[in-house]
Amino acid sequence: MSRLHALWREYRGVFWFISLMMVFRSAVADWNYVPSSSMNPTLVAGDRVVVNKMAYSLRLPFTLFELARWDTPRAGEVITFDSPKDGVNLIKRVVAVGGDVVSMQDNQLVINGQPVPRTLLEPAHELATEAGRFNAQIWRETVGGVAIDVARLPLMNRNTAFAPVQVPAGKLLVLGDSRDNSNDSRFIGFIDVQRVTGKALRVVMSHDPDELYLPRMSRWWLPLHG
Repeated sequence: MSRLHALWREYRGVFWFISLMMVFRSAVADWNYVPSSSMNPTLVAGDRVVVNKMAYSLRLPFTLFELARWDTPRAGEVITFDSPKDGVNLIKRVVAVGGDVVSMQDNQLVINGQPVPRTLLEPAHELATEAGRFNAQIWRETVGGVAIDVARLPLMNRNTAFAPVQVPAGKLLVLGDSRDNSNDSRFIGFIDVQRVTGKALRVVMSHDPDELYLPRMSRWWLPLHG
């Protein structure tokens, strides 16, 4: 018996376990590390978020090829998707779906002619960003019937408005909850529904990269949807 064959016999259980786990994480469920502050205050850098890969469809593992579809993302949901610009997997919030007309006027979203209801919760709330710590305004909006908290960073606020656009069928308009610090549909365009890789459900754990990756106990097991 060759050494290679002997190694296979000894470790094939480990091989199959790892292979099945990779298939499971690709097609069924996974957890995603949040590397940036673009989803503040909902998500912060260092969060690990559990993602339901079968929330909308069943895919061939390791591909975007759909075997079956039973749902589509809705406004207000937090999703993961492969960026149409570079294929990097991102996490953002769905703001509008196919057929919706969206614009922004003086920092306020307008969807299908109706300004999105919003209330200022905190006029000065310190948030960490990749460029340092800044005072943010925390607003509560209602998108798709879902109450969400979003951050505006006055010192970084340059995209206060955009003209009305209609979301094409089969596409999504996504934004980061940190509206002045997010690479989202304003820069990468609409997101094809078929590029969506899952629905983010909750923060399962969090570690602070600025504090030797110590655990943030207050952020464990936080739901992202009502």
